[in-house]
Amino acid sequence: MVRVSFDYTNLLEVEGGIRESELSDLRPRLERATDEHLQDPPGFTRLPHTRDLLTPSKALAEEIRTSGATDFVHVGIGGSSLGPVALHRALNHPYYNALAERGGPRMHFAENPDPNTLHAILDLVELESTWINVVTKSGSTAETMANFLVLRRALVEASGEAGYRERTIFTTDPDSGYLREIAEREKIRTLPIPQDVGGRYSVLTPVGLLPAAVSGLDAEALLSGAASCANEIAERRAEHPAVLGAAMHYLMDTSRGRNIRVMMPYADALERFAAWFVQLWAESLGKEGKGSTPLGAVGTTDQHSQLQLYMEGPQDKVIELIEVENHPNDLEIPRAYEDLEGVGYLGGHTVAELLNVECDATRRSLAEAGRPNCTIRLGTVDEAHLGYLIYALEAQTAIAGGLYGVNPFDQPGVEAGKRITYSRMGRPGY
Repeated sequence: MVRVSFDYTNLLEVEGGIRESELSDLRPRLERATDEHLQDPPGFTRLPHTRDLLTPSKALAEEIRTSGATDFVHVGIGGSSLGPVALHRALNHPYYNALAERGGPRMHFAENPDPNTLHAILDLVELESTWINVVTKSGSTAETMANFLVLRRALVEASGEAGYRERTIFTTDPDSGYLREIAEREKIRTLPIPQDVGGRYSVLTPVGLLPAAVSGLDAEALLSGAASCANEIAERRAEHPAVLGAAMHYLMDTSRGRNIRVMMPYADALERFAAWFVQLWAESLGKEGKGSTPLGAVGTTDQHSQLQLYMEGPQDKVIELIEVENHPNDLEIPRAYEDLEGVGYLGGHTVAELLNVECDATRRSLAEAGRPNCTIRLGTVDEAHLGYLIYALEAQTAIAGGLYGVNPFDQPGVEAGKRITYSRMGRPGY
């Protein structure tokens, strides 16, 4: 049973919060944006209901897992990596690669074209038993292709052309692009990224499903959790709390000048999930001078670095807490030093209890200071809950695009930098 809830109490009841009359005035527009979303559904909405992409992803993952693979290198950037990394960090052991017994081969993510990071991956992997998965829809993403070319040479030198071709996968456009051309030329196996699903919405395609399955995660449960959310939104429409969140954050930005949305999960496992959301919200809505700025934080760590700003700094933020009700692997705090009042009181509680008490303390203190905040509650951190939340935030973002009057599925602002890079690096035609 998936338990995910959205609590907007402290967006409505705090000083300077949203008035019910404002929500009522916005409701016709929210209903219209939701109706358009459901009547002309974007590509990502069908992903939870089909197994056409899951089946080949799981089959290839099983081949990798039973091949004696020691290492799996996922090569991608932006939407081609943030989702897969978020799933890995949230659902696998935090020191997965160091475990003697794991769900699959060691997992490495070659994202930024930083030579130190790429060199470190090459230092660690056993090239004779390493698989690489290159993820780019166009096949012309400079960072991804540069990392691929370095890894390709290393694999060819270690295992020959045959070994390289046998243990390389391209996750790319099903019909076109440079990676598709290379795949046909070198007989490299491929997995498709649907043409109507953009990178930042692609975590429930083979982009995320393959690496999840390779590491032993339950990709089926991921899709099932997403399907639960999709079905609820189809039934409840503008009344669904994730959809209402689109209106809440839109109003906080446009009516209250709170144009910074801080996602602050109280779980180390969800730190990279917040990074995934930052791209989703920023790249989807930041257009034509519109959109709020998403930031990631993590509780309780950033209580000791950022909370002062949230409490007494500019009134330009909405803090969105993510609270996990049942943390895996909780630990009791032993009783000791009971004569020391600043230490002994902790004994007999649990570490998860302390974490959640601090989450509630942050929520209450922000509200008392007149700082709007909201809370997403997860029953636990597992594949089904993450699948639900991924879909909820994707739908919320897409519907928010309707409120802002922008296309949430393009990213024209990033093209200028690409053109300059292509020119400086000598790409013909630039």
